[in-house]
Amino acid sequence: MLNSILLGILLTLVTIGIHALGTATWIRHLQARAVRDDFESRSGLGFQLKLLGSSAIVLLLLHILELTVWAVVYYWWVATDQFRLFEDAVYFSTVTFASLGYGDIVIEGSWRLLSAIQAMAGLFVFGWSTALLFAVVQRIWLADEMRARSRD
Repeated sequence: MLNSILLGILLTLVTIGIHALGTATWIRHLQARAVRDDFESRSGLGFQLKLLGSSAIVLLLLHILELTVWAVVYYWWVATDQFRLFEDAVYFSTVTFASLGYGDIVIEGSWRLLSAIQAMAGLFVFGWSTALLFAVVQRIWLADEMRARSRD
């Protein structure tokens, strides 16, 4: 059980590190684009959808990278007899990371706790991603308000 907890903490730190690096990089990219493209003057629906869509895709890719790290550990170290294919480990990791818990593939023994820790890590970074998307929506909203006020 202790091995499962320690490995879960390590993988959670890796997950948070990936998410921190990815979101910080994306925020810097958005800030650079805001200066370069003058977000406040761009009000079109197409621009707003592109901004939100690209942010969502970046976050999705981060989540896929993060759950793949867990899948590698499941496949190579934790449950090698339960995953015949790497695809099975990725599927299990995805279902666990998203807290779906279908139960069609399960880890047995003391490593079960690791999947619970992964679910907690998934909830954490999904909340983080939601906050970032909300910040992008808020920025779009504020820019629209500033344009409306400048027209009055």
